[in-house]
Amino acid sequence: MSTTTDTTADTTSEAPRHTEIRHAKPPRSGILLSGAAWVVGFLFVLPVLWMVLTSFHNENDAAKNPPDVFAPLSLDGYRTFFDAGPWPPLLNSLTASILSTALVLLLAFPAAYALSIRPVKKWTDVLFFFLSTKMLPIVAGILPLYLFAQKVGLLDNIWWLILLYTSMNLPIAIWMLRSFLAEVPVEMLEAASVDGASLPRTLKDIVAPVVMPGIASAALICFIFSWNELLLARVLTSTVAGTAPVFLTGFVTSQGLFLAKVCAASFVVSLPVLAAGFAAQDKLVQGLSMGAVK
Repeated sequence: MSTTTDTTADTTSEAPRHTEIRHAKPPRSGILLSGAAWVVGFLFVLPVLWMVLTSFHNENDAAKNPPDVFAPLSLDGYRTFFDAGPWPPLLNSLTASILSTALVLLLAFPAAYALSIRPVKKWTDVLFFFLSTKMLPIVAGILPLYLFAQKVGLLDNIWWLILLYTSMNLPIAIWMLRSFLAEVPVEMLEAASVDGASLPRTLKDIVAPVVMPGIASAALICFIFSWNELLLARVLTSTVAGTAPVFLTGFVTSQGLFLAKVCAASFVVSLPVLAAGFAAQDKLVQGLSMGAVK
């Protein structure tokens, strides 16, 4: 009797045990949050989609109220935009945005290094001083800037815009890069110092590769701010140094219909920023996430 029991026990122990693998279902709250995120994202993208759709309508269909979604498509808005000669303003915007962004990074990177890794005395006061320069509305300083440019002959000059865009974006870049550089391990800098690396080489070969996502994030934001700036370019330029946003406002007239042309021009002017955002989206998300970790 005992033999039978032992045999049964051995057989049972040797038999393969099939464990059922159950996939954990996402919690209900996670599904609701995902759905809410999709809805909010769609609401943000909806005006852009509506602008693109309107740009492919003729002026009569674009001006209808309520709007006709299924109106016939047309390229008249884009023909009008390209016939108006948009290339000089687009080139001016590209030049001002790229050069000002490069100058901002060249100035902000060592400044952020001094305020984070090698902090100066009262570095918090310095940071708040930089930030205070953004509290003055641009319209409050536009008259002195105009009078100065008129006095020295810089009106309608692209280099004057580059200088202003650099000063406008420099505080933001310093604040962003300072948070990124604060995450650099001090041991790396000490090892570079022991090896005899100079400060420029340390910044170029050691610090810059570590915080490259942060640099890309700051560069993209500065590029977007420079590209979209309108007030300074509208007041300080006319024909030679006019930028793309200034050129775009020329399609708004007091007579006639212009909605389709403005939407077509807005979409074309937005393409460089959209392309830069898609190209650097991985670096942007990684950089902003790195800057948020403390």
